[in-house]
Amino acid sequence: MRIISGNFRGKKLLTPKDNSTRPLKDLVKESIFNIVEHSNLTEISIKNSLVLDLFSGVGSFGLECLSRGSTTVTFFENYPNALTVLKKNIINLDLQNKTNIVEKDIFTNSTFDYIKKKFDIIFIDPPYKEKKLSKLLKKIIELNLLKKNGIFIIHRHKKQKDEFPKNFNILREEIYGASKIIFGK
Repeated sequence: MRIISGNFRGKKLLTPKDNSTRPLKDLVKESIFNIVEHSNLTEISIKNSLVLDLFSGVGSFGLECLSRGSTTVTFFENYPNALTVLKKNIINLDLQNKTNIVEKDIFTNSTFDYIKKKFDIIFIDPPYKEKKLSKLLKKIIELNLLKKNGIFIIHRHKKQKDEFPKNFNILREEIYGASKIIFGK
């Protein structure tokens, strides 16, 4: 796994030795960034954006954002093996001053309470079998964590059927192999 573009283009990212974390494939990652940067789907630019990376694993999405000029990324991860690798990847790229790691279960009621900023991009890449995505989206919407022109990007298995909150607007859905990417507001 590597950084595709930007200041850290070609830099390799470490991955866990076990198979409990599903890294975002380069093809899917590249497609996401092409849609965000080159379509009229959104007014968001990666450059200078504030990013919230949920279920961040080793950080491939958020680190790619930083390589492309994002201001900061807040990573949420609580799996110890992934956390160890995420921290090493951040140190290897010397991005400690542009990142924040939250080591909490994302589904606890107080998880987002300390966050006082809004994000341009909220990337959600839960385990494929995760069934509480709608609950998580409702909480994020209630807390108003997404900026007015911000965008949700959700990575799921293409066969996964999710329910979305009524006030969640799907802008676009793309299929890449076994992956489905949902862009929403």
